[in-house]
Amino acid sequence: MLRYSEAPQNSNLRGLIVGNYCHDVLLRDGAVVAETIGGSTSFISAVLDSFSISHHLVAKVGPDFAYVTNHPPLVVPSSETTVFHAYFDSNIDASGDLDRVLKRVRACDAIRVSDLPKTRFDFGMAVGVGGEILPETLERMLEICDKVFVDVQALIRTFDAVDGTVKPIALKESGFFHLLPRIGFLKASSDEAMFIDLEEVRKFCCVVVTHGKEGCRVYWKDGDMEIAPFTASQVDPTGAGDSFLGGFVAGLVQGLVVSDAAIVGNFFGSLTVSQVGPPKLNTLLSQMVKDEIHKRRNIERKDDTLSFEMAPDEERFYASLSAAKAIIMRHVQESEGNPPNSPTKVMKQNGMNTKLLVKSVQEEAIEINDGES
Repeated sequence: MLRYSEAPQNSNLRGLIVGNYCHDVLLRDGAVVAETIGGSTSFISAVLDSFSISHHLVAKVGPDFAYVTNHPPLVVPSSETTVFHAYFDSNIDASGDLDRVLKRVRACDAIRVSDLPKTRFDFGMAVGVGGEILPETLERMLEICDKVFVDVQALIRTFDAVDGTVKPIALKESGFFHLLPRIGFLKASSDEAMFIDLEEVRKFCCVVVTHGKEGCRVYWKDGDMEIAPFTASQVDPTGAGDSFLGGFVAGLVQGLVVSDAAIVGNFFGSLTVSQVGPPKLNTLLSQMVKDEIHKRRNIERKDDTLSFEMAPDEERFYASLSAAKAIIMRHVQESEGNPPNSPTKVMKQNGMNTKLLVKSVQEEAIEINDGES
């Protein structure tokens, strides 16, 4: 079980986050509309930083990496930074979401066992996006981390040899399936869940499936539960699932029961779909969210072990985070110096310098409730 202990011996870092940074290029109807830092690590570290949860990040980039981050990557002189192109179509599907095709244009080096630090951590997160996490790397993470959270996209993504289009494969064919009994939580989008054999996988580890505007559902061996979403106006769905996972883990690390941690995950997922790039919280707004979680933990905490019991008065916790989100989004719009539907935005994201964002992926906001990465 995940315990809320002090930092591990020989280290003041609680978490180990593994996955490469990327350059994300968003295209709408064939035209570039935004360029930003990408990779699950960029979104997850932003969430963990907002809670002041110490962590070590292992990410590889090439010398062409275009961003300054709070957690510097390993620069591989002979490689180029991973690049993804996300192609959005103006047509909206039946669920109210934009159609998206994701292609890996370039790939940096894989993260190997020798790239990982030689110390122990309270928790680890395997969150590769471009095929950079190898089975032996994940196995080493399982050895040095008390609890490991895995995004299934790190395990099942393959890439078309011609144009790099992302193509998932069955988890049983990925080379990672034998490690499932040692994994704490496996996160998957509803689309990815079709490739994992959910009923079998839940016998080995806990599974969290995100359902976009429908929120998420948590599965374990003996049961499951549905977690309500937060309303959001979608600007860019990229990274929403990553931010969800960051919020979910942050909630567990701070002592919440699983259901409330999932609410925190939905909260950060909804923040992310409402803007381009990682979610933005200043110190004051971060403290507001931390205070709500601290109050919630004091209400529900019985001991230091993971709990799947529903905590009392869940509606009040949800309402308090909804109120905080309204303040955060108002601050984001004001800090960008643009009204919500302005065609130009220049942003600094959580201490990371970003490029000019030409305009949002959608010209008009669409009411949805959460996003997928």
